[in-house]
Amino acid sequence: MHKKKIAVLFGGCSAEHEVSLVSALSVIRSLPKDKYEIIRIGITKDGRWYMYTGPDEKIPSGEWEKSSEKAPAFLCPDRSVGGIVVNASDGCRIIKVDCAFPVLHGRNGEDGTIQGLLELSGIPFVGCGTRSSAVCMDKAITHSLLENADIACAKYLWFYRSSYKGDGIRKIKTKIDARLGYPVFVKPADSGSSVGVTKVGSENELDAAVAAAAAESSKILVEEAVDGQEVECAVLGNRNPEAAEKIGEVVASATFYDYDDKYKSGKSKLNIPAHISKDVSDEIRSTAVHAFRILGCRGFARVDFFVRNGKEVLLNELNTIPGFTSISMYPKLWEASGIQYSELLDRLVQLAFDDGAKDFRR
Repeated sequence: MHKKKIAVLFGGCSAEHEVSLVSALSVIRSLPKDKYEIIRIGITKDGRWYMYTGPDEKIPSGEWEKSSEKAPAFLCPDRSVGGIVVNASDGCRIIKVDCAFPVLHGRNGEDGTIQGLLELSGIPFVGCGTRSSAVCMDKAITHSLLENADIACAKYLWFYRSSYKGDGIRKIKTKIDARLGYPVFVKPADSGSSVGVTKVGSENELDAAVAAAAAESSKILVEEAVDGQEVECAVLGNRNPEAAEKIGEVVASATFYDYDDKYKSGKSKLNIPAHISKDVSDEIRSTAVHAFRILGCRGFARVDFFVRNGKEVLLNELNTIPGFTSISMYPKLWEASGIQYSELLDRLVQLAFDDGAKDFRR
């Protein structure tokens, strides 16, 4: 059987670079080797692209960057090329690829930029397209579109970091106090993995929180702090997406589910299934699929919710390239629903080739 060549893209110019490395190792090792030949393309934090041919175990630590078993490479937007241009010691060559699998979290990987390059190249790829990736990455835009579709979210407001100076500071603080009250979460509008996110209990903590968020983005989002359960739903598909049967619940070890809790400490607890009623579970699954369609998603996404007072469902955000580490919720939810990790990856690749994916391409 002819094996399809899959280019797995990892690393990237993002605050979530290290998370991508860990996710990529899991994907690379678990893609069915009898069906796919894997081409590993690593992107450094400063934006250099390489084809890496060394040991897989050097990827999560970042050691791969120091390895001699790599060569400068890039994805060519020229559709006649259809693959990766590699500048090796023995000369420049082209490696044709059948599909790309971006395992890139955050900015420059999950925000539509790499998806735009892949769409220009004409290479099928796993996951959401340019438009939906960009929309879901910007939480202020996501909230606005979901509100218009009558999908309940936490109360919020947003502003540009350039507005938070002089008289603008007092105006913003007044709006937060009037519309949201305290506590609130202050976060970059277009970052992920809780990078730059601060829980603010009073106005005198706001300046530092805005500065932390502004270091990650030019656009700041402020949301009410919802006192409720944090639950997550996995969605899979193109034209006819489906939600995993089980809903997951995150019980954070910190004051909220922050970066360390997600990827470093391992102290947070994941309850699968979540401690919610069947009616609430059904509402979450239905809302997740509805939001997935409204925002033009394809392939896969993890949709995060709050459940307040055991019954009120509020959509928090959609993650278009959710974590694929060993402790990540997305694959765990499908595993609990009967789809093993390797099979899930195979389905994601097949969805990239599916006719339904063409509906999302330009």
